[in-house]
Amino acid sequence: MLSGMAAGGMGGARGVPMAHRVRSSGSTYDECPARHCWVADPVDGFGVKRPGLLLEWRRAGDAWEGRVVYAAQLRPGRWMMVEEWTAEALLTPL
Repeated sequence: MLSGMAAGGMGGARGVPMAHRVRSSGSTYDECPARHCWVADPVDGFGVKRPGLLLEWRRAGDAWEGRVVYAAQLRPGRWMMVEEWTAEALLTPL
């Protein structure tokens, strides 16, 4: 589907796009576009990867971005859900 993706963890010439990294079991679950992933450089700035859910891809110039949701600590001791478009290089499969 997204065969010409930039190298950065999700695809590239040597890699397989995250959308294609599912087992072929014949179930309808494989048709769901959402995939688990790690999100590097989350908005809370703690410098750790956060587990997230990749919802879709879009082209951003010569690169790809993924729309992800993940939890981030935006106030001391208070976690909130963040939804954002993130560069492909900051996303890796979980």
